[in-house]
Amino acid sequence: MFWQKLLFPVVLALVLISSPVQAGEILMMATTTSTDNTGLLDYLAPVFEKDTGITLRWVAVGTGKALQLGRNCDVDILFVHAPAAEKKFVKNGFGTNRQQVMYNDFVIIGPVEDPAGIKGLTPNAALKKIEKKQALFLSRGDNSGTNKKERALWKQALGWVPEKQQWYLQTGQGMLSTINMAAEKKGYTLTDRGTWIKYMAQKGEANQLMIVVEGDSGLFNQYSVITINKDCPKVQTALADRFTRWVTSEKIQQLIKDFRLLGQPLFIPSAK
Repeated sequence: MFWQKLLFPVVLALVLISSPVQAGEILMMATTTSTDNTGLLDYLAPVFEKDTGITLRWVAVGTGKALQLGRNCDVDILFVHAPAAEKKFVKNGFGTNRQQVMYNDFVIIGPVEDPAGIKGLTPNAALKKIEKKQALFLSRGDNSGTNKKERALWKQALGWVPEKQQWYLQTGQGMLSTINMAAEKKGYTLTDRGTWIKYMAQKGEANQLMIVVEGDSGLFNQYSVITINKDCPKVQTALADRFTRWVTSEKIQQLIKDFRLLGQPLFIPSAK
C-alpha cells in the first residue's frame, strides 16, 4: 500500500502521468490527511477492489488542497471534511452528488501538565485563556478541514485569528505530524478524534499529551464524498458514483463502525 500514500503535488503528478495502467479501472481520490493517517483507507481500499474490480488510489493533502485538485480536474472524487467549503464547491459547479459518509469530533489536546489551565473549559473559554496566557498553540496552517475549523473557533472566541503572534505556530504539516510537534514543543493543538486515537496507539506509554477540551456541539466533524463535475474531460464520473454507492452501503458503513483502535471507534458511519 506504500505507493498509495502519495504527497502533494510532485508525487501526485507521477501517479497521474507516469504510473503504468494495469488491467482494470483506477479511481483517483483526493482526501483529507485523517482518512489516510488513521489507516482507514488502507482498511477499505482492498475491500473496494475485491467488490468492484476498481483500484483506489488517493492523495492525502487536506481538504483545501483536495478541493483545489477537484477544481483543476486532477481527480475523480473527493473525501473531505469542511461542509461549508464543500457546499460552496458544489454550488459553484465543481462537484456533484455530495453524500455524507461518517463523522467524529474535534478535540483540543495539550500537555498533561496543562500549563494554560484549560481542561474542561468550552472551546471559546479555552482559546481565550490560551491567548491571555500566550501558551504555545500549533496550527496546521494548511487550509485543511481541521485548519478551517480551528480558524473559525479562534474568530468565534476572539473575533480574530492570532496568526501573527509568537505563541501561535503554523506547521504546514498533516495532523499526525502536527500532533508530534505539539508533543515535542509542549503545546496545544486542535485535532480530529480519529487521528488522536491513532497517535495514542502509536505512542503508548510514551504519550505526554491529553484531551483538554471536548464534547462541545460546535466540535462536530462531518466527512463527505463529492464526485467531480463530469464537465472535466477525463473525470470518471461512473467510477466515482460507484464508490459513493459502495461507501454509503450498509456493508461498508458497518466496516467503518468496526474500524477501531484501543477499543475506540475512529469514525461513526452516517450515510443517509
